[in-house]
Amino acid sequence: MLETSAESPAPVRVLSIALKEYVDRLGPIWIEGELSEINERTGMAFMRLRDTSEDMSVSVMCHRSVLAPVSPLPANARVVVFAKVSYYTKSGTLTLSAKEIRQVGVGELLARLEALKQLLASEGLFAQERKVSLPLLPRRVGLICGRNSAAEKDVVENAKRRWPAVQFEIREVAVQGAAAVVEVSAALAELEANPEVDVIIITRGGGSFEDLLAFSDESLVRLAASCKTPIVSAIGHEQDAPLLDLVADIRASTPTDAAKKVVPDISEEIELISQFQQRSRRKISNLLDFEYARINSLRERPVLKDPFVLITSRGEILQNLRDRSHRSATHALNLAREELVQISARVRSLSPQATLDRGYAVVQLDDGTIVRDPQGLDIGEKLRIRLADGQIAAQVSRP
Repeated sequence: MLETSAESPAPVRVLSIALKEYVDRLGPIWIEGELSEINERTGMAFMRLRDTSEDMSVSVMCHRSVLAPVSPLPANARVVVFAKVSYYTKSGTLTLSAKEIRQVGVGELLARLEALKQLLASEGLFAQERKVSLPLLPRRVGLICGRNSAAEKDVVENAKRRWPAVQFEIREVAVQGAAAVVEVSAALAELEANPEVDVIIITRGGGSFEDLLAFSDESLVRLAASCKTPIVSAIGHEQDAPLLDLVADIRASTPTDAAKKVVPDISEEIELISQFQQRSRRKISNLLDFEYARINSLRERPVLKDPFVLITSRGEILQNLRDRSHRSATHALNLAREELVQISARVRSLSPQATLDRGYAVVQLDDGTIVRDPQGLDIGEKLRIRLADGQIAAQVSRP
């Protein structure tokens, strides 16, 4: 460890030698990243190895024979490098001296993506319940796309064709390569922070599997999952499926499809409003016709044609009831009168007066007791003899 102070500083040479000695103690290591800026000259190859998620890079140099087995490399090829770290004291630069370079195969990348997909799915980032609906008519549409790309033109032109008043907040970024993840993430964070942006479209045209890898980056996918603004993913073509498609609220098959999903078609909306107007008119017209028919039906009723018909009909009913009551009472009185006559005749026929009228007489004592046995009378006892038309006095002369 160098011991220095302001009075006794270490020369640059001493620091450079110390750094070199420290770096030389590091053994060779395997490193993964994207290989770019390949420059071959005088039997050597000079490159940069990038980490796209953090936008960091280191210099790599090797003999052309080390690069030959993997040449030609596609743009932004993902490789693993077996290298020794070297520090050059004269220039103060750190360089990796590559001993072996291997291109990461598509199969291996697919396996890694599948493992990442399973991890994010287990955390619920792809769950349907966390997705939000798009607004019917956004105030401003955020658009993240490539610089001067056809995807940008497709989205803007189709959206304005459908709704001419639509407003865009466009961020042109790198959509492939080492800087793609950083620039897309920065643009997404900026649009998410803008309160006027109601929906964000992330789009780019088609490309190879490697070209679309940036849109499956874990940091970008997690950032999209944390956004509150609805996100529409329109990456590549129908067969392409980066992880951003799974975490986005809406997945569009193409940039044109994204424009159709974000804004409504003004002609369709006008036609829909016209249909609603026609249906409303028919509904109101039918309701008026129904009520008019009801009023006519009420007007045709007898009680409305002649309001007195209700009183007249009730008067007739009362007259009929009165007549029936009179007939019923008269009949009852006649029956009672006849019955009274019959009972009077029966009573009259059974009364003592009727017996007297036939010539009989009733002998009574002074106290009114009827004499039934002459043996009980005393000589000289007074009697009353009741006849049909009166009574006479008598006296017992002999028994």
